[in-house]
Amino acid sequence: MSKKTFAAAAKAKAHLIVQLKDNQLALHRRVEAVCRRTKPLSGAHTLDTKRRNRHELRLIGVFDAAPAVAGTEWQPYVAAIIKVERIVNTFQPATGLWSRSHEDAFYLSNRPISAAVAAKVIRGHWGIENRLHYVRDVTMCEDASRIRTNPGIFARIRSFAYNILRINQAGSIAQTRYAAALGGINAVLSMKFFPQR
Repeated sequence: MSKKTFAAAAKAKAHLIVQLKDNQLALHRRVEAVCRRTKPLSGAHTLDTKRRNRHELRLIGVFDAAPAVAGTEWQPYVAAIIKVERIVNTFQPATGLWSRSHEDAFYLSNRPISAAVAAKVIRGHWGIENRLHYVRDVTMCEDASRIRTNPGIFARIRSFAYNILRINQAGSIAQTRYAAALGGINAVLSMKFFPQR
């Protein structure tokens, strides 16, 4: 999380929500303290029971960021704190018992936001995480890459390849990639490079 990102969002008049990680220790402690001491401006909850062996309750609270960022370099950028409390019950088939885990995550928003909207936006981000980042990390082995010279060029090539595979996807990205590899250059040339209008 950088102030440059918040400054760019402010300049573009874009709404930005960024997860606050533990590496911002001082800010993280201030945000936690504000969430512990004050009442949320708005609250919401979501319950996800459609997953096999897993029920997830998310409690979302939006807090005024002013007490946490007052007198810091973050003051001009952060307007709201979003706290997401995740309570996950996971069924363990081996024991027949449910295990419970609890996690708090904090997000910073550059504009005031309601808890219901924040819940939807944060949850929607996981679709991107699952569809794009997971595929790049696992199927395209991006994290295992040992390229040290101009890695940005290869990241762009992977993005280009990912977009072509996604447009032509028959099954999974891995299956489509495998089919293209088996078909050689003819399979690649027959792929659509742009969606039909």
